[in-house]
Amino acid sequence: MQLIRCTKRLQKEMGLKQSYLHEKDPESSLLGSWHANLIYIGRRKCALFVNDRTLFNFIAPDLTRVRIRELDGLFREFLRCVLVEEEIPDSSVQQIMGEYTELAYGNSNNKSVLGSMNDLAYHYKFHILSEGGVHSCSVPSIIRRLNRMPMGAIEYRYPVEELSLICESLR
Repeated sequence: MQLIRCTKRLQKEMGLKQSYLHEKDPESSLLGSWHANLIYIGRRKCALFVNDRTLFNFIAPDLTRVRIRELDGLFREFLRCVLVEEEIPDSSVQQIMGEYTELAYGNSNNKSVLGSMNDLAYHYKFHILSEGGVHSCSVPSIIRRLNRMPMGAIEYRYPVEELSLICESLR
């Protein structure tokens, strides 16, 4: 079982109670746990996901409360799409997705990832609003662009390169 570590804002929107959250670290895996946050872009709810290990990230735009409460399915759906969009080999995509068949939620616990997430939220807001809003067909290219932005928390390497290194180790 892997974790999606949710911010308090997202926990409140999902209606998660503290008793439902897991604190135990997940089993070791390729990518491990993720952090998720609820952000608003143009008054629309969006979920931002950032991988703890690689800072690989993506956004799920324009969500309803019902859709947000199905966060595990939403996460898997968008993760698969983004991995395919990044041209990750199919065998690696299958192995990564296999690790997220069972998901639980936990409290955010990594200030470095949260800082990176705040920086990414700013960039997503700027790029999405300047390119037509949450319904723009540019959202996938914005995700690609932001995964090619050097991140200080991983020594100014690119999140997509960190993900690629992990996928290469699978071969």
